[in-house]
Amino acid sequence: MMRKILLGAVVATLGGLLALKVVAANPKLKLGDPIPSVAGMTQDSQVLDLPSTGAHGYLLVYFYPKAMTPGCTAQACSLRDAYADLVHHNVRVVGVSLDSVADQKRFQEKEHLPFPLIADTDRKVTSAFGVPIIMEVAAARQAYLFKDGRLVWFDTHAATDKQAQDVLAVVEKSPS
Repeated sequence: MMRKILLGAVVATLGGLLALKVVAANPKLKLGDPIPSVAGMTQDSQVLDLPSTGAHGYLLVYFYPKAMTPGCTAQACSLRDAYADLVHHNVRVVGVSLDSVADQKRFQEKEHLPFPLIADTDRKVTSAFGVPIIMEVAAARQAYLFKDGRLVWFDTHAATDKQAQDVLAVVEKSPS
């Protein structure tokens, strides 16, 4: 009986990963597309409208599966540690996960994150970006960089501890 349960879990996981790879290989947003017209609730219970936030300069919207988990913490801290460089290049950062407002607040405070985190409990932001949901509980790790409201770069297999390096490499190569 236990063997059947484990086999079922492995098959479901592999099937989910294969489906995720197919979806991620064909992202909803294409280079040049505008920021999706969507807003989300931040860790401070404030509504953040993404198109107006990214209308001028750069806006990085990054998605992560779960606040306060090792990979997501490494990704957020990569952006935190490079925040001065990102701001110098006029990059605003917004993190998004399906976590609650309270969990996002704890994550931001614990890791001293200087940027807003959207609690996408209604999945409107992930849906607008076409980000896959993993096993119905977590957003896939992805990143989208907009310049003056238009998509200039995306990563459907976003890095964790190298997220800031990846973004800065794009921004530094971009004409002003």
